[in-house]
Amino acid sequence: MSLEPAAGSPRLRLHVVVAAIALLAIAASFVLRHPWPLWVALGLGGGPQVADVMRRLLSRELSADTLAAVSIVASALLGEWLAGVLVVLMFAGGQALEAYAERRASSALHALAKRMPTVAHRRGANGLTEIPIAEIAVGDAIVVLPHETSPVDGVVLEGRSTMNEAYLTGEPYRQEKIPGSAVLSGAVNGEGALVVRAATTATDSRYTRIMHVMQDAEERRPRMRRLADRLGAWYTPVALVVAAAAGIASGDPVRFLAVIVVATPCPLIIAVPVAVVGAISLAARRGIIVRDPSVLEEIDRCRTAIFDKTGTLTYGEPRLSALLPAPGVDPDLVLARVASLELYSRHPLALAVRQAAQAKSLALDPAAAVRERPGEGLVGTVDGGTWTVTSRKALSTLDPAAAATLPPSEGGLESVVLAEGRYAALLRFRDEVRGDGRSFVRHLVPNHGIERVLLVSGDRESEVRHLATQVGIEEVYAAQTPEQKLAIVRAETARAPTLYLGDGINDAPALAAATVGVGFGRGSDVTAEAAGAVVLDSSLQRVDELLHIGRRMRTIALQSAVGGIALSLVGMVVAALGWLPPVGGALLQEAIDVVAVLNALRAAHAPGALSDYGGAGDDAGG
Repeated sequence: MSLEPAAGSPRLRLHVVVAAIALLAIAASFVLRHPWPLWVALGLGGGPQVADVMRRLLSRELSADTLAAVSIVASALLGEWLAGVLVVLMFAGGQALEAYAERRASSALHALAKRMPTVAHRRGANGLTEIPIAEIAVGDAIVVLPHETSPVDGVVLEGRSTMNEAYLTGEPYRQEKIPGSAVLSGAVNGEGALVVRAATTATDSRYTRIMHVMQDAEERRPRMRRLADRLGAWYTPVALVVAAAAGIASGDPVRFLAVIVVATPCPLIIAVPVAVVGAISLAARRGIIVRDPSVLEEIDRCRTAIFDKTGTLTYGEPRLSALLPAPGVDPDLVLARVASLELYSRHPLALAVRQAAQAKSLALDPAAAVRERPGEGLVGTVDGGTWTVTSRKALSTLDPAAAATLPPSEGGLESVVLAEGRYAALLRFRDEVRGDGRSFVRHLVPNHGIERVLLVSGDRESEVRHLATQVGIEEVYAAQTPEQKLAIVRAETARAPTLYLGDGINDAPALAAATVGVGFGRGSDVTAEAAGAVVLDSSLQRVDELLHIGRRMRTIALQSAVGGIALSLVGMVVAALGWLPPVGGALLQEAIDVVAVLNALRAAHAPGALSDYGGAGDDAGG
């Protein structure tokens, strides 16, 4: 999957060809001293452009391109061939720039489909056979091999492994799978093979339902009205009235053409796309891939920020948050012994324990007789002593009296440690909150005009509430399905422009439906396709930079467009008085374009610090 702008799109190639034809026609006309090359260019290049504008006019869409079409038609009718071809050249150049910056057709649904296997391994009387996933029937025994994606929802019959369900459920932890465990379609298997009894067909699976929700979000995505079109909607009628008044007052239709040619809003057609392309380039240098250029125009207008939890305000993986030792037990000794055992474990929490021991520079000893049986926990000998890592439930069976002395359960996950069969410590794990999460949330309101902040997550209520308290978010929605997330985003977007930040497949519909969707990290190509922009290193600092890049791009684009229009208005007055012929008007408009484009090019360069958040943001633009 490529996240680069679609430079090779057919629309872009078409406009580049039209611009090339216009340039060759102008050169050939001067060499041959005959206008026939201009006739050809006006017909081949101007005809399709005029037809496109006419189609939009029939839909009552008055845009910045309307004046260019009027100029082309008037030039042809009045025999001002050179003026008409100059307008074709400007128009095609602007359209080529916009096509380069424009978001390619969304391939989010393709990315969703690509994650799923096309075949499944069904176990039957004749052994293992491969079948298309469409042929899976309820009750089939499906073998999910190591590192494969589960093709169907079901229950584990045999085997032991872990599965990554974070992109589907919002749960940040790899889930252990043993016989009896539920399996979700789309979850990625770990290192052990599993035999799963299919609970649904592939077409009724959880993953397929997410695809349907994603398709609905894509089809109902509102079309953003671009900045150039909003400005052109009022400028175009003004220019037409001035041109018509000049033509009627003078009785000379060429006067009408001269005004229209100089009024052609090339600062809108060219300068705004130049600013957008420049801002996209600047964002890319900061590790932010802008897939939809409207993100840059809309992000500074967002008034509601909606955060997913896992991988957005947290790191998306469990960390050891607390070690509560029994009276008289050394916590560092417990951590060192458990970490020594965990070197031999594939449990989802093993890495968190090892990282905690490494952070404290604890020495690890060799472990012997290590075994890890489903439901019993991890057992082994370290430095001559027997250590066991198990669950609260297992301890209740082994030693009810000891289980009664455990601290009360809290959110997150936990493990119980036994030394020589006696309770030694309780380990607690949580998905670690980003250290800058609270300051970033507080930064959004005064610095970016955000009026409301929501936390919407598929994770458990206790986990989401815990995070919300830490980062200072009051409006909280926990245990939300992709359908529920989508409904929340649509309701909020109807009230005010929304900024949604998420990183999982379960976020894809919401990302697509928000005014601006920002995806985090490289973990899911589905998220990258559904989002308007992707922050590759999952940094909140980069989100702040994107907000500033968008605000600065919008300011520069407005300066270029409004300044160019002001100069065009002066030229219109001069042409209306008869002091500027059509070709002169076209050349004057070209000069105005140069000024507007030079200003628009500033959007590609950082002004120094790109962010006022946390004092970071070095000069990346030169």
